[in-house]
Amino acid sequence: MNRDELKKILPHREPMLLVDEAHVTEEGIAEGTYTVRGDEFFLQGHFPGNPVVPGVILCEIMAQCCCVLLQETMKGQEAQKVTPYYTGLNNVKFRNTVKPGDTLHITCEIERVKEPFYFAKGQGTVAGKKCISADFSFALIKG
Repeated sequence: MNRDELKKILPHREPMLLVDEAHVTEEGIAEGTYTVRGDEFFLQGHFPGNPVVPGVILCEIMAQCCCVLLQETMKGQEAQKVTPYYTGLNNVKFRNTVKPGDTLHITCEIERVKEPFYFAKGQGTVAGKKCISADFSFALIKG
């Protein structure tokens, strides 16, 4: 899915749409990428002369990527419009920085479901080096 296709399942729009492309593998894993351009709002002042993508933004990128796993579920509920909301974040580990020019590769998978909650795990790498890993959850809320 490209950015336009992602907009059909995510409520996010620029500047908060933080996935360039994503897809679901045959194994049911979401894979996505985001290339840091350097002009993003979240880099302004974080940190002057040494821009680094904030950890909370890396977490948001993972969650947005993971939502491609729910595209069929969300389409099935289209009449009532559902929105994915973050509900939890655990075991977050930051291992390497993500900087302008880097392409962050995300992989996520749903571990369990208890409607309307979805529990997932994910990680992000740059050039094969792990930058972030976390367990997280979100809910699909109607209306």
